[in-house]
Amino acid sequence: MQPEKIEHIYQSNLELFSQANVNYQQWQHEPILDFEADERIGKELGWTAAPTKSLFMKVKGGGHCLLLTHRDSRLNSKLVKQVLGKRVSVCSHDEMMAAIGCAPGAVCPFGLPADITLLVDPIVYTYQELMFTPGKPDMTFAFASADLKRLLATLPNRVLSLPAKVEVSSN
Repeated sequence: MQPEKIEHIYQSNLELFSQANVNYQQWQHEPILDFEADERIGKELGWTAAPTKSLFMKVKGGGHCLLLTHRDSRLNSKLVKQVLGKRVSVCSHDEMMAAIGCAPGAVCPFGLPADITLLVDPIVYTYQELMFTPGKPDMTFAFASADLKRLLATLPNRVLSLPAKVEVSSN
């Protein structure tokens, strides 16, 4: 982990909420670096917001992108390729840490370098509140999902939305 980068991401998140005039909640707790700790601490603290996942990927031909989705969602690389026009693959932990400084399990969707494209899974808008780790594995933020578009509009990053998944009836 790179403490100076993590602190920068954390401070960028605080500034983002302030600039976008978005209310949020913040908790400090023991570090969360896996789903088991996340679930246990969430129960202890009474979290009700939907947990998000920030999946950091490299884009074929160069560059990186980050997919913001629900914690339980799976990567649909064909859908991502449809939106980006290029294939993606999940970065190794070392590559991710070198690129953005976040520890695995504590990747933040905000406060990243401007050249990283953000992909947003529309599933996140179906929840009343969202929560995420602001780079520091011992911190969690939550905010109303209705404010996500305002937060994204404040960022310097290119933001793309994945198409909504279509349910196919078997009738």
